[in-house]
This record gives sequence, structure tokens and C-alpha cells, in this order.
Amino acid sequence: MKVFAIGSLSQPLTPEQRQQIMPKEVPDTLKLYLDGKIEQFWFSQDLPGVIFLMNVDSVEQARVDLDALPLTAEKLMTFKLIPVGPLAPLGLLIQPR
Repeated sequence: MKVFAIGSLSQPLTPEQRQQIMPKEVPDTLKLYLDGKIEQFWFSQDLPGVIFLMNVDSVEQARVDLDALPLTAEKLMTFKLIPVGPLAPLGLLIQPR
């Protein structure tokens, strides 16, 4: 299943937080990518945060994986999870009338 995970920082990171957390956050995020759980990732242009397209078994699995990331575990980032799938109404265009 595909899930968009839209992450936003609850507050800007201090230089100390960035120095302490990011050396753990980046490898943990890359591990999710290399495990195939994050297919694509982007940095939000309008708000500080990230957007992941995830390939997981369930929304609950996405939540568990994201909650284990250091920024989320430290309550510095929250994620909105949106399950997505094929645009089913397009099927109406190919059905016989």
C-alpha cells in the first residue's frame, strides 16, 4: 500500500538539537529508503518538513516506522499519514456504455 507521510516540525530545531539528532535521523531515514519502505522523499518548500511516499503493509506500519525516527521519537516532528491508491474513477472512461 502507498502512504504519503507529511512531516512537519513542531518548532524550529536549535543548533544543539540539529547537532545531536540529525546524525541519527539521516541514517535511520536512509535505512527506511534502502529497505524499500520510503520510495521517494522531498523537502517541503513552504513549511519546514519532509514528504515521504511510503510503500508499507498498512498505515499502522508507516506510523510505527516513522515513530521510531529520532525527530518523531523526541516529539520534534509529527506526521500526517494519507493512504493513496489508483485513481479509480478513471475506470469509468474505459467501461463500455
